[in-house]
Amino acid sequence: MRTRRGFTRRRRVNRLLKDAKGYFGGRGKLYRPAKETVRRAQWYGRRDRRAKKRDYRRLWIARINAASRMRGISYSRFMSGLRKANVGLNRKLLANLALTDTRAFDELAELAKRTA
Repeated sequence: MRTRRGFTRRRRVNRLLKDAKGYFGGRGKLYRPAKETVRRAQWYGRRDRRAKKRDYRRLWIARINAASRMRGISYSRFMSGLRKANVGLNRKLLANLALTDTRAFDELAELAKRTA
C-alpha cells in the first residue's frame, strides 16, 4: 500500500508558509519560492548573529583604545596592565566605563600604567 502524507505534508507546508508570512508576492504564498526564501533568511540570520558579536567586540575595542590613549597609554598596554593587576573586567564593561564613568576608567588607566 502506498504512503499517504496528507496531514504530515500539510502541517509541514503550513509551518513553512507561516515563517514566510509577509514576503512579497509568491514568496509568501507558494511553497517552493517560500521554501527557498525562508532557507536563505535563516542562513543570513545565523551568519549575521555571529557577525554581530564580532562587530560589537570591534566597537568596544575602539572605544577602550580611544579612552586609554586620551589617558596616555595604548590599548595593548592598558589591557596587559589590567591582566597583570588581576582586573577581571571584560571589554563590554570597560567600554561602558569609558563612556559613563570616566573617574573609574581613570583609576583603571593609572593601575594599568603602574603594572604594565
